Amino acid sequence: MAAMFERVLGCKWSLHVLDCVRRGVARPGAMQRAVPGLSAKVLAERLRRLVAFGVLERQVFAEVPPRVEYRLTPFGQRFVDILERIAALERERREGSVRPAAVRVKEGEG
Repeated sequence: MAAMFERVLGCKWSLHVLDCVRRGVARPGAMQRAVPGLSAKVLAERLRRLVAFGVLERQVFAEVPPRVEYRLTPFGQRFVDILERIAALERERREGSVRPAAVRVKEGEG
């Protein structure tokens, strides 16, 4: 599973792209404006990778100028749900509601 996460996500920008799509930002130009520091080249590469892994689907509209939008696939929605649960666990840990495990020493050891 860790290998899949690494291959799908690849870098921090993938998380930003997924967050944009989750929030309804579907067009590449809008994504680039929504994420400071995200270059067009990196965005295009991340979108291609997320589509290739079945996380996003790409929809091209027959308009002039052409319009392209991205949305989560059913698999992508489940993937994002998992990422949100991981983020919730991290928030709990950061806020101190997750306590460090106690270390037990058996009698006669230590």
